[in-house]
Amino acid sequence: MTTAFTITYDYLCPFARIANETLVGMLDDGVDYDVTFAPFSLTQNHRSDDEPTVWDPAASLDDASGVRALLWSLAVRDGFPDRFPDFHRRLFNARHDDGADINDEAVLGTIANAARLDAAAVAEVVSSGVPAKVLRDEHTALVEDHAVFGVPTFIAGDESVFVRLMERNRREDLARVVDMIGWANLNEFKRTRIPR
Repeated sequence: MTTAFTITYDYLCPFARIANETLVGMLDDGVDYDVTFAPFSLTQNHRSDDEPTVWDPAASLDDASGVRALLWSLAVRDGFPDRFPDFHRRLFNARHDDGADINDEAVLGTIANAARLDAAAVAEVVSSGVPAKVLRDEHTALVEDHAVFGVPTFIAGDESVFVRLMERNRREDLARVVDMIGWANLNEFKRTRIPR
């Protein structure tokens, strides 16, 4: 039986990178998951109520860390879905391995080209404003419907679980998280310190 769930992401977060990267690898290898990748802007989440939203057409994306990357990811996810997993993984790698400025359109274009996308076509979708509206709608729904406050959050039905995995590419850890999403009797399990 296929397991269906949503996972949130923002390219700024190393924990989102760990979970999303591991999950993309599992999907590439045929794990029986039906996954929805949902953007959640950490920058928006940290704005005060009197600041413009990051998806407001008047807002400057230059001052909204990570938001341009989310818009490009939505353009790829919704317009070129077969290329999304590769683009998604490459964007996380650019941010966390290479220290690339993922707010720079030239950097995003290079990542898109490396993922066998037409960067100009992706940029055109982003400039249409549609991805900004999708970001607004999906981010708002995550907050209002599931009380999401960070990434990665796993969502299945009415259950939402914020998780921080500590090591990359440990598929057994991610599978355990997916198995536990519905275990509503466990509310919080937080280490007071990380043993190393």
